[in-house]
Amino acid sequence: MVNQFMQEMETKFEMSDLGEISYFLGMEIHQATVGIFISQRKYAWDILKRFKMERCKSVPTPLVHNEKILKFEGGDRVDPTVYRSLIGSLLYLTTTRPDLMFAASLLSRFMQAPSQVHLGVAKRTLRYIKGTADYGIWFKKEEQGQLMGYSDSDWVGSVDDMKSTSGYAFTLGSGMLSWNSKKQEVVAQSSAEAEYIADVGATNQALWLRKILHDLEQNDIEAIVIKVDNKSAISMDQKSSATWS
Repeated sequence: MVNQFMQEMETKFEMSDLGEISYFLGMEIHQATVGIFISQRKYAWDILKRFKMERCKSVPTPLVHNEKILKFEGGDRVDPTVYRSLIGSLLYLTTTRPDLMFAASLLSRFMQAPSQVHLGVAKRTLRYIKGTADYGIWFKKEEQGQLMGYSDSDWVGSVDDMKSTSGYAFTLGSGMLSWNSKKQEVVAQSSAEAEYIADVGATNQALWLRKILHDLEQNDIEAIVIKVDNKSAISMDQKSSATWS
């Protein structure tokens, strides 16, 4: 089937078969009979060497738990070009590292006037990368995988404008398929409202993913389950579903 597809492609486009892909734009692809593992190990080490952090001591988390960072922390300013280069590298690393999405999104808010405090937090993220450079996404070969989503938010995570941050992640079978972390556009008046806004964003993404799977002729996908850890938000979801039904 694959050979037939390649022959049809070669008749329409000028192309050559270079064999199985193993490296592409900083991503390492390891293919086996049981599945595919995608990582950016080399790129992660290149970042550490570029910012002279390859000999640093690793830490277990990318950020300090529940850390609040101000836009204007005071202290000496750092070279914005260096800081922006670091954040850009972190954002590209999130291509295969969902665990870095929140930290990279948070640190990107301070690129206009970064200080030593912001750079120190970014370097802690690099210390986390030092101990997790081998991390990636493992897609196991399965007959059928269920699309499942997870939604969460903090409340008033940004102390500068009192806005919360939404986050979602979707898995299909064994591997992570889609993920995002973004500051909300409105100020939530309660933790339940912040969670509900995050839940709505995850629902919109779920509908888009379902359309993509439909275009790929995966029409046997079951109803998408989105897990939320806030009882009030779950209650609001149930009332909305009852209203529409």
